[in-house]
Amino acid sequence: MPNLEQKLKNKTAVIGIVGLGYVGLPLALAFAKAGFKVLGFDIQQKRADWVNKGHSYIVDVDKESLADAVERKSLEATTDQSRIKEVDAICICVPTPLTKTKEPELSYVISESETVSKYLQQGQLVVLESTTYPGTTREVMLPILERSGLKAGQDFYLAFSPERVDPGSKNYHIKNTPKVVGGIDSNSTKLAELLYSQVADVVVPVSSPEVAEMTKVFENVFRNVNIALVNELTLLCEKIGISVWEVIDAAATKPFGYMPFYPGPGIGGHCIPLDPYYLANKAREYDFHTRFIELAADINEQMPYYVVSRIMGALNAKGRSLKKAKVLVLGVAYKRDVEDIRESPSLKLIQLLREKGANVHYNDPYVAKVKVSDKTLASVELTEKQLSSADCVVIATDHTSYDYKYIAKKSGFVFDTRGITRKLRNKNIIRL
Repeated sequence: MPNLEQKLKNKTAVIGIVGLGYVGLPLALAFAKAGFKVLGFDIQQKRADWVNKGHSYIVDVDKESLADAVERKSLEATTDQSRIKEVDAICICVPTPLTKTKEPELSYVISESETVSKYLQQGQLVVLESTTYPGTTREVMLPILERSGLKAGQDFYLAFSPERVDPGSKNYHIKNTPKVVGGIDSNSTKLAELLYSQVADVVVPVSSPEVAEMTKVFENVFRNVNIALVNELTLLCEKIGISVWEVIDAAATKPFGYMPFYPGPGIGGHCIPLDPYYLANKAREYDFHTRFIELAADINEQMPYYVVSRIMGALNAKGRSLKKAKVLVLGVAYKRDVEDIRESPSLKLIQLLREKGANVHYNDPYVAKVKVSDKTLASVELTEKQLSSADCVVIATDHTSYDYKYIAKKSGFVFDTRGITRKLRNKNIIRL
């Protein structure tokens, strides 16, 4: 332990980042900026090539900073995982999706654990960052890593530290977002705390990887449940004939006991739509049913269907059928100002509209192409002609680059799922 501890303190440790996606690449750059040599691993050769050329493919990663790190030889990317032998600390940032039946898909974690096990060295620290259910680090990763013949907590160190990135945020980043760490023993926790203190202002050690794993799942389930609450309230407000947006804004004036959440066409991203199912799956091992959490997930999954029904109703009221209507969807990323389309409700919305016979086009300044069902769609230019010729313009993702006054002025009918137009008084706008 003293050897790795000393290397971290004097910044001679080599940091390995496995998975150079939305989590891994910003983390790799953060360690490079902090003065460490960083070796990034990815299964995609094109990603490794882009990084080694200093080309950023992620909005949150500044291309100048990346190019500078590469030029200084502080950051290198490779697809050769045998080079795991060269690093002192390994941060694993691989995907943890769901299967078609909404079961946890840990194949990436298992595969990477098997790879690391082949090349694991005495004294290395391994940290899993991928969001997963409590028990994954100890029950899944640890036995695989110990196939190396090395003993966890003695020959190598193992911890979990959940990623907490907020893609597209201008306020929160790795440095000012507290980092939670939990090791399988006190030495693993201590080393993980020391590792992340090099790039984060605050590191929060907890008693075990299970606590750290549950912390991340709880954070996302908290958001999922509260979004479901406001989505259900939206349905009720529509029936009563009042604006849910006005209700939320009024409630937000209370300085205590209330936190505003906002409705939308559904939820997306790499964590919030998935985590309730990771937790529910784990709960079943204890003969426990997470009814409240699963109900919230179901409510949120129904929102694209509700949006389509509202659009159909609005078009019918204008004497127009959704079938063969031209619908222009604005935004396919799962949230504003990012290029990430994982689990985006916009994709489900487009699919449902097409199934109803609508002629669907989309525009997104961050996403050039998307595949919906069996069809690949390309982003169209957002012109006056596109807006004026559409029977319905759907604001599905509220990118800040959109000129909403212009959109409302040039469109015949706008359906706003994000409430971004609520300060506008145009009569051609209908809001969720």
